[in-house]
Amino acid sequence: MLRSGAYLGAAALGLAATAPTAARAAGRAAVAYPPTHWIPASASNYTVSSRPTAYPVDFVVIHVTQETFPDAMKIFQDPAKKVSAHYMVASADGYIGQFVREKDVAWHAGNWDYNTRGIGIEHEGWVDRPEYFTDALYSASAALTAAVCDRYGIPRTRQRVIGHSEVPGATHTDPGPLWDWDRYLRLVKAQPVTRT
Repeated sequence: MLRSGAYLGAAALGLAATAPTAARAAGRAAVAYPPTHWIPASASNYTVSSRPTAYPVDFVVIHVTQETFPDAMKIFQDPAKKVSAHYMVASADGYIGQFVREKDVAWHAGNWDYNTRGIGIEHEGWVDRPEYFTDALYSASAALTAAVCDRYGIPRTRQRVIGHSEVPGATHTDPGPLWDWDRYLRLVKAQPVTRT
């Protein structure tokens, strides 16, 4: 059964929804991000950095968790797991949790170059269960991806918004053949362009 990510994220951590933490980048104007909620990953699961000064940010990498939102959240918070993503989008309501600040390098792509140059967005669900790819999930994720693209000057194209499976050397199959790339890119491109 699909559950509300907002309820799960806040209940699991005892957090109330907060103002978007991704709404500002160092030295840049605010970009119109959808509401996000700060749920920090373990500091053992990402690399502190100063992107885009240290590394250019020029990809968005789309993932599917193969877990529920709360289980994936626990993985990101477990220092033994050595994995994280910048964001995760819940299936039922499009709730967005932010786990790693964009200036830092999340360990999501399985390829150091793509980790340093990418923003990783996880999506609650399984690659073979399309019922998790809800309208709310697609809409919230598309708004987030568009805002990330605008902040860093990333073209809103299939060459720059890629699946985890397309990262060189990837051993993962997500987001899988049931992820509707045409629909997703239409939604991303339909977002108002925000200049920084």
